[in-house]
Amino acid sequence: MISGRSLTPCLAVFGTGSDVGKSIVVTALCRILSNRGIRVAPYKAQNMSNNSGVTPEGLEMGRAQIVQAEAGRIAPHVDMNPILLKPTSDVGSQVVVLGEAMANRTAREYHEQKEALFSTACQALDRLRESYDLVILEGAGSCAEVNLMAHDIVNFRMAEYARAPVILVGDIHRGGIFGQLIGTLACLPQDCRDRIAGFIINRFRGDISLFQEGTKWIESRSGKPVFGVLPWVNNLAVEAEDSVVIENPKKPPLDKDSGPAIAIIRIPHISNFTDFDPLTRISGISVSFIEQPQDLSRFKAVILPGSKNTCFDLRWLHRTGWFANLKTYAANGGHVLGICGGYQMMGTQVRDPGGLEGPPGATDGLGLLPVETILKAPKTTTLSAFEWKGVAGKGYEIHMGQTRLFEGNPLLNITERNGLACNEADGAQAAGLSIMGTYIHGLFDTPGITRLWLDQIGLSHIPVSVDQGPVERDLAYNRLAEHFESHVEVDAILSTLKTATGCD
Repeated sequence: MISGRSLTPCLAVFGTGSDVGKSIVVTALCRILSNRGIRVAPYKAQNMSNNSGVTPEGLEMGRAQIVQAEAGRIAPHVDMNPILLKPTSDVGSQVVVLGEAMANRTAREYHEQKEALFSTACQALDRLRESYDLVILEGAGSCAEVNLMAHDIVNFRMAEYARAPVILVGDIHRGGIFGQLIGTLACLPQDCRDRIAGFIINRFRGDISLFQEGTKWIESRSGKPVFGVLPWVNNLAVEAEDSVVIENPKKPPLDKDSGPAIAIIRIPHISNFTDFDPLTRISGISVSFIEQPQDLSRFKAVILPGSKNTCFDLRWLHRTGWFANLKTYAANGGHVLGICGGYQMMGTQVRDPGGLEGPPGATDGLGLLPVETILKAPKTTTLSAFEWKGVAGKGYEIHMGQTRLFEGNPLLNITERNGLACNEADGAQAAGLSIMGTYIHGLFDTPGITRLWLDQIGLSHIPVSVDQGPVERDLAYNRLAEHFESHVEVDAILSTLKTATGCD
């Protein structure tokens, strides 16, 4: 750890709970400060999410910090998210440390390693502070979980190590904003309360001027400023961090007359759900995450997404009745696309001889593609370039397993992995291209690839914007920054750095 010299300052953004807007605030600040010529880096000591991505070095980290790095116009690096927990069950997760999968651990086993992991996280933060002008720390969940604070390495313990002032974010849309903010302060010890520099209130609907008395009350009661109230805004096109945003999805259209619709099966351990963000923003198509088994005939296509526990989710498809629905849909000419874990499920069998995802054994697949998968190390994490029907695309691969195609044709040709040229087949296709599977995440980030797929499912009349994927995200960061600066006193937030101990 660095000592004995002046350190690059840090700013922390914590929340009153999960999904209150911490990630979006950090993303906004990264783009705003980048616009001002400040070299800023995001940081989250420990992230719990199955929504991950790959760095240019071929290492794995949380998508949220990749998004924030994009907003700051820098390359993502695992030091920005040194510890990633990918839940595989209600009580266990795969632990990824500095971009490499280490092992599956129960919550109790993980807590026993917290001190060593905290040291790893501090060293990663120190390296960022050597390379950037400012580092913005993101907290996790509520920063005032009193039963967890003694073992917390993400929130106040990390802010204390970094000597970072804290901005506390609350979500007025979910109600109880006064209880959220003042209640959080009441749960904290005095030294943590003192570290909080002020508040941001997120997702306000209506006339903000009507909340002025509320702002005054919060400031009077807490003795701390409200730096801004962010109005609700739709369709910013910034990726969400956690799948909590799809836990209450919009209902799919009732019939075919409602317009073309695409269904994504919301499996229990869904991963990389942001793969489908580009589809949700195409005008003229309804895209729905659905969990309850139902007739699929109204949909132009059905997608099986990635999974962090393929065998469990495959058994879930069998147990709940989805298996029969999907088989009927495919037999009647329906279009099914599987990505990563979804691709594995579409084969004849998934074998797990080493018990990577649970008890060793084999699980029967859906039998929609002529492939079989064996789950085994090492884990594949690559930035990949590929080609489909002469159209070039870019995406990434994250999977623990190898899939063998035993008849028929592959879907894609991989032309590059982690900067090295290659010529390898990926995926599979069947039933005249109505049934397809691939390991490529980010498939729809390339407009030309999206165009090909829409043509394939009979939606050639639906236009696809050239501003899709990375281009669209970059435009979204600019819109977010403009929205944020219009409602939040950014200079007042930055002034807290000058008074923070050790941040001169």
